[in-house]
Amino acid sequence: MAYYHPQFVHFAIALLAAGVVFRLVSLLGRPAFVGPAAAVLILAGTGAAALCVQSGTAAHGPVERTPGLRAAVTEHEKWGIRTRNVFYGVSIIELIALVLWRSPQRRVAHAASTVVGLVGLFALYEAGSHGGTLVYAYAGGVGIRSGDPTDVDRLLLTGLYQEALSERKAGRPDEAARLLSLAAERHPDDVEVQLAAAESMLLDRKDARAAIDELQKISPPQSNRPLRIRHGLLTADALEAAGQRDGAAAVVQGLVTAYPDVPRLKQRLAALK
Repeated sequence: MAYYHPQFVHFAIALLAAGVVFRLVSLLGRPAFVGPAAAVLILAGTGAAALCVQSGTAAHGPVERTPGLRAAVTEHEKWGIRTRNVFYGVSIIELIALVLWRSPQRRVAHAASTVVGLVGLFALYEAGSHGGTLVYAYAGGVGIRSGDPTDVDRLLLTGLYQEALSERKAGRPDEAARLLSLAAERHPDDVEVQLAAAESMLLDRKDARAAIDELQKISPPQSNRPLRIRHGLLTADALEAAGQRDGAAAVVQGLVTAYPDVPRLKQRLAALK
């Protein structure tokens, strides 16, 4: 069940938010369909919330074992349970309102459902916010959901690349180059990774000759236009940095011939002349 936690979460958010809004509108007395729709949405959303807690509990073990994540997991779990419990209460009120269908007290029950439902929406927001923090700030569960080692490898690649950008921005080019070099070693057949490593040789190590040598080893697929353009422009940048301006212009001219509809290629060629 852990695998389906994201799906359950999306259903819970949509159903509960819509249900509470519909219940609020139903207090106005019209349109007539809004009241019954609110009850259905809230009851279905509460079921989804229960599944969220159950699937989240099943998922949190491997995530919690990651160093530094326990507090974030616990906080998200706490708000998830609160949300479920509040909407258990809302659902009970909705069922009472159904029993009181022909009684004037039904409006009181609907008003109570609205008030408690709004409290539940706050708890739902907090659960979602802490869940977002867990995923986007801590990468909780990222790469391990499917159990496929390839996903973990993608996670590592993303971490290496983003950390390299951070190191470059912080003025530590050697660290940036080291990280991208490691990424290239782990992904020798990935053209995009190899291009990023070659670019790092030019930007971080300021070694145009090494960048040229690496770029000569890379052959982007003929069918991949963006990669071929990027490869060509990087080659031109490296040649220009190495003092081979004419060679750089020749490379860009080849790109202009192959892709005449790309304005930036013409602009780059004009800058080299």
